[in-house]
Amino acid sequence: METKRIALIAVLLLVAFIRTPFSQAADIGAGAHWPEHHGPGRTNISPDKGLLKKWPEGGPRKLWTFSQCGKGFSGVTIADGMIFTAGDFDRREIIIALGMDGKLLWKQPNGDSWRRASPGSRATPTYSEGAVYHMNPTGRLAAYKAKSGEPVWVVDLKEKFDAKYGIWALAENVIIEGEKVLCMPGGPKGRVVALDKRTGKTLWTNKEIEHSAAYCSGLVVNHAGLRQLITLTQRSVVGVDVKTGKLLWSAPFVPRSPQNSLTPVFNDGYVYIACGHSSGGRLIKPDLSTCSAETVWHREDLDDCHSGALLVDGRLYGSACRQGGRQFYCVDFLTGKNIKIDKTMGKVGITVADGMIYALNFQGTMSLLAITPEGFELVSRFELKRKPVNSYLAHPVVCGGRLYIRCDNDLHAFDVRAN
Repeated sequence: METKRIALIAVLLLVAFIRTPFSQAADIGAGAHWPEHHGPGRTNISPDKGLLKKWPEGGPRKLWTFSQCGKGFSGVTIADGMIFTAGDFDRREIIIALGMDGKLLWKQPNGDSWRRASPGSRATPTYSEGAVYHMNPTGRLAAYKAKSGEPVWVVDLKEKFDAKYGIWALAENVIIEGEKVLCMPGGPKGRVVALDKRTGKTLWTNKEIEHSAAYCSGLVVNHAGLRQLITLTQRSVVGVDVKTGKLLWSAPFVPRSPQNSLTPVFNDGYVYIACGHSSGGRLIKPDLSTCSAETVWHREDLDDCHSGALLVDGRLYGSACRQGGRQFYCVDFLTGKNIKIDKTMGKVGITVADGMIYALNFQGTMSLLAITPEGFELVSRFELKRKPVNSYLAHPVVCGGRLYIRCDNDLHAFDVRAN
């Protein structure tokens, strides 16, 4: 009997050590949580620790590639042991859920695909309490059960709020704030609205804002004792009371090219906004007593378009467009003064994890930069499959010890753990 027991233990130990590549890949991302665009709080800073400080030649180890994402620019969200993205297949926009091993769990349509200027999906699904929420380019906002993909509710923002959008359609990643879904149809019947996340029922609408929707995904912050949604319209920046929908403050922000898409950066009562094609970057200080905002500084060469900007220890990092000569910049948040400028990387999408900047060039060069007292320093670099300009527009994500890179039909997962 003792011999049999020892033999059984030996078999169990052997099974524990002989793992398939897919099961190992699933374990690496276990417990990962990146439930919305730019992660918790939309700071675009990962809580991951213990990551590689330098990559081996050729880049970190690839775990898997999923090559059925469809056409588009959607990023990824990760929650509850699943990965969510979206893409266009012929005339349908499709929401996709994967396991942590990169295997397809389910697919569900969310209305028609966008086939005009820059065709392809835009928004990334947002996860909250067992459901995912997604807005398609023409304003079909839908909720699905995360585990099964079963539709829960749908609201047509065009029909209900007369949604208005620009050349490149709607591109907003919706926000979940408590029991509310916050979004910006930009229509005269509702510039900004809050819906019940369980039912899709309208909770409040804001009709005070004058301008239509841009391509911005806003963020919710605590400021002046209130929870505020800060976002960009086509011609302004606004702060809205999340509880009531009341407009708290606004300021003009009229771009030379109508591409207000940058998620604002907030810190200690200051807001950084930017727009590409020579419109520049601007730091403002909202004043609720006057329902306005004062400009602290403005620089035309910080014309960040699609890349995103983020704040680390009082320093603003981002990637400029035309006026800035496609420069990667590090400037002082409060003064706008240069700390370091690099013009060799081209336009990049960025994220930060464990003291390192992950910078993805729009044609497929992935760089790892150390954050230093002098700003930043290039440490490692590897090449993905070379694509035309603006192919790699989805921002990289670092979550659960993995680096995720989406380019059109392909989603790649890399192991970036140090051990």
